[in-house]
Amino acid sequence: MDHDYSKLFVEETSLYELGSLVPERLWSPLPHFFRGWLRNYIGGVFLKNKRCRLASIPYLVNVSAYLVFVEFGIYWMHRELHNIKPLYKWLHATHHIYNKQNTLSPFADLAFHPLDGILQALSHVVALFLVLMHFRTHIIFHFMEGIRTANIHDCINGKIWPVMGAGYHTIHHTTYRHNYGHYTIWMDWMFGTLHNPDEDEAKKV
Repeated sequence: MDHDYSKLFVEETSLYELGSLVPERLWSPLPHFFRGWLRNYIGGVFLKNKRCRLASIPYLVNVSAYLVFVEFGIYWMHRELHNIKPLYKWLHATHHIYNKQNTLSPFADLAFHPLDGILQALSHVVALFLVLMHFRTHIIFHFMEGIRTANIHDCINGKIWPVMGAGYHTIHHTTYRHNYGHYTIWMDWMFGTLHNPDEDEAKKV
């Protein structure tokens, strides 16, 4: 009776074997209990990865929303620091002492009035109250902020679309009316303040 039951068990559970996942010649010599364990392990890995993929979708949505909010907020804060004359005179003008191409260097990104820096970083903080964000990701973006500000003042135009690189920001320091953007050129493009450095190069030719 026990033998018949074991045989029946093997026959029924063979319906869920590894044939669709692993070539039969690899799993058929294995003991039945080990084949069952291996099947369950592989199935568990697939389910876990599926849950990870499903969990990563909201995370990517949140990161995207965070970046869009920061782009929008910093663009308008930077633009108003130019448009509102007292703010420019008492805060932002300190940074624009470095207003010619040959005076720009990565050190120019440190030439900020403290309140200017706080105002421009405000969007990062406000975004934390609006978008669910892992704190480590928030810190990584702040680390990237330091790299970005050094890069846009080094006069080396990497030309990586749609990054707001040094070529665009040098124009900002010489015209004061263009390229207020943050990581990308999209906000300047949307609000009509984009000036492409390639256009100036084409005029020189």
